[in-house]
Amino acid sequence: MEVGEDVGRMSKVSHFRELQVWQRGMDVVEMVYRASAGFPKAELYGLTSQIRRAAVSVPSNIAEGHSRASTKEYLNHLSIAQGSLAEVQTQLEIARRLGFIVEDQIAPILGETSILGKQLHALRDVLGKRV
Repeated sequence: MEVGEDVGRMSKVSHFRELQVWQRGMDVVEMVYRASAGFPKAELYGLTSQIRRAAVSVPSNIAEGHSRASTKEYLNHLSIAQGSLAEVQTQLEIARRLGFIVEDQIAPILGETSILGKQLHALRDVLGKRV
């Protein structure tokens, strides 16, 4: 799948579930939940909860933005999704530094978040030209 695949299909997408960017966001959520399951129990209401909320925010904002009436609102929600994605990346690094997760566990997640970030950026660029 190419980074700009959703961009080229924009006029054909009728539901957010069809967006590759939303689907990748959902994949990241699954990966984060699995990885954070091994965090210390003392972090359940700390880092574990925070990283999971940030991950869930990404596809949630993509879906909400896609369902909004205006392109400006869509862009705003995509911007929030990008911010949440940066939170996930930062929180993964914090977890690694604290020894809650090892490099082999976070590398695939960071790879997916990197691609997702590029997809979000490309989608925002195309939508921004419509405003």
